[in-house]
Amino acid sequence: MIGFTKLLCGTATVSEAMRHGRSTRKLPPHLLQFSSDARPVVFWNTTNRCNLRCKHCYINAEDVEYEDELSTEEAKAFIEDLGRMKVPVLMFSGGEPLVRQDMFELGRHAVEVGLRPVISTNGTLIDRDVARKIKETGFQYVGISLDGGPATHDEFRGIKGAFERAIEGIRACNEVGVKAGVRLTVNKYNYRDLPEVLRIVEEERIPRFCMYHLVYSGRGRDMVDMDLSPEERREVIEWLSEKTFDLHRRGVEVEILTTDNHADGVYILNYIKRHQPEREAEVRQLLAMHGGCSAGVKAANVDPQGNVHPCQFWPHVTLGNVRERPFSEIWADTSEFQCQLRTKREHLKGRCAECAYNDLCGGCRIRAEVVHGDVWGSDPTCYLTDEEIKGAV
Repeated sequence: MIGFTKLLCGTATVSEAMRHGRSTRKLPPHLLQFSSDARPVVFWNTTNRCNLRCKHCYINAEDVEYEDELSTEEAKAFIEDLGRMKVPVLMFSGGEPLVRQDMFELGRHAVEVGLRPVISTNGTLIDRDVARKIKETGFQYVGISLDGGPATHDEFRGIKGAFERAIEGIRACNEVGVKAGVRLTVNKYNYRDLPEVLRIVEEERIPRFCMYHLVYSGRGRDMVDMDLSPEERREVIEWLSEKTFDLHRRGVEVEILTTDNHADGVYILNYIKRHQPEREAEVRQLLAMHGGCSAGVKAANVDPQGNVHPCQFWPHVTLGNVRERPFSEIWADTSEFQCQLRTKREHLKGRCAECAYNDLCGGCRIRAEVVHGDVWGSDPTCYLTDEEIKGAV
């Protein structure tokens, strides 16, 4: 993730990250992106089942019973292994995680073994009672997806009223004391809704907004033509930067982040070079601590059947299965592909190889694979100019 508020407004510093030793077990959640150890944030697709049918779903979820998903006991064994491994965060995702009947039992187990459990949800199943259960279980954060204003969101989610139910879910969480934030996957059909969404975030006093760039996986693989052009993407990032400053100046307590396009970090660094040169070294060091795309390095995915993937958008690359071997053993493997992911700068091609900032970014390998047929090719969503990637501002 690229912390716009942290980097643009100086709300995170190198000294703060270093004070905690850059350890995933000691860093507070808002600084985990600057960790230095090899314990990944684990995104667990708890089930393929979902009560909605979203256009950009990366696992093609539907509202049907799926067979062969991890049982309660298998899931507990998996969670216990993560606890022994001391991973920093376990994200319960889906499908829709709240349709899983043992969700709260598994969440409690994650807390018991020392994990920080969080939820990624569409929010439509959260009322006051469910929000209380989330809090009582010990979930530390709930990320709820919005895809634009009411009409846009309902169109993307495939059901009328989904927007209002998601907002009610956010309100219910915040009212009982569970931190809940908004996630939005930006594309050609909703980027004009960003001002309305940020207005809602401010009015509802939502403490966190994360904008996801589209990754071409699952149903999203068919959405390449729905993605932003480089010009549109740059327009969005410029607007979001100014909005971040605006919110910070007015004392609005909301954290702005983006994810799945680390060119955003390079854009911010170049902005800082021009406008706050005294902060250039620190911002660059923070981005270097983050290290660009985290797939296979600081992030991992486990699907409902227990297959381990480098990230949640890479379902066709399987590293192992937790039913056969513990996640910790799979993660410690030194297969050729895993080693390449952890030394990705040595394998980059095209503009990504030529970029002076590939230690801070490295591009998205999945989008490169879909568009160019080469996992190490150029990221097709990079919106930086040739001059910018050469280090000229």
